[in-house]
Amino acid sequence: MTERFEPADADLPLASLFAGWALADEVQRRIAADGLDDLRMADGVVFQHLVPGPLPIGELAGRLGVSQQAASKAVADLERRRYVRREADPADGRTRRAALTERGEAAIAAGRRHRAAVEAELAERLGPERVEAARRTLVDVLEALGGAAAVRGRRVRPPA
Repeated sequence: MTERFEPADADLPLASLFAGWALADEVQRRIAADGLDDLRMADGVVFQHLVPGPLPIGELAGRLGVSQQAASKAVADLERRRYVRREADPADGRTRRAALTERGEAAIAAGRRHRAAVEAELAERLGPERVEAARRTLVDVLEALGGAAAVRGRRVRPPA
């Protein structure tokens, strides 16, 4: 038999990690119920760079911190699933840009909508003051550990 581990015994890094996973799983479940069941959390790493507008694949690669080949592969996968399209750059027809499609925009909107709904449901269940205090604490942790700049600059990446 496996020894049980109680969530109340978790230190802050584990408690925040497990809570983050539970929140992400719930949002992902709701997004899938909207018909976007092929959407993955990792897709957001690319989406964050395309929200402001289309980007040349080479620039996307730089922002992602990967090779142009890796970025092209990620874009091709998202294109196959109809979240992203490739288009010619109006300034240089030889350059291809990645742009969100209507389905990609819908995925982003669904994520925002479901995150807000989960937060509202938790506020109802736990109390708005506790939810806001938890959010502020996590933002303060993000600032203290130097992660806020990546969020501000839309350069969030999963840990190595």
